[in-house]
Amino acid sequence: MADNQDPIFQIQRVYLKEASLEQPNSPAILLEQEQPTVDIQLGVNASPVADGVYEVTVTATVQTKIKDKTVFLVEASQAGIFELRNLPQEQMGPIMGIACPQIVYPYLRGNVADLIQRAGFPPVHLSEINFQAMYESQQQQQAAQPEATLPQ
Repeated sequence: MADNQDPIFQIQRVYLKEASLEQPNSPAILLEQEQPTVDIQLGVNASPVADGVYEVTVTATVQTKIKDKTVFLVEASQAGIFELRNLPQEQMGPIMGIACPQIVYPYLRGNVADLIQRAGFPPVHLSEINFQAMYESQQQQQAAQPEATLPQ
């Protein structure tokens, strides 16, 4: 007989939540010979969906520019729905901030590269991310914030 208190960590679904591509300066910018600069921003968000069910979203923004003009801008959000039950409270943050994004991120990488390539550009491959280091850095920043706001 199964114990109802066994820890549960299950992936319910992984899906592309949002994707957009803009080429505001095409076609003129496509004739430029200069190499564009590439700026990549990543974010992770977790929110409850139902009792014991959470959505974890990894978002990427990729912008390439030549001088001050945008070549293309891609914004994409890849999400996963995870069932998390009977886990110690102190493990919930690391699971949603490290384990879940590690599962979702490879799908995001593929979708971003595919979208950019389908737009007619060489694919931009998002690098591997150490979500543990990212999570720990966010925790340290959050821990430091209350101290910074205290009057001297």
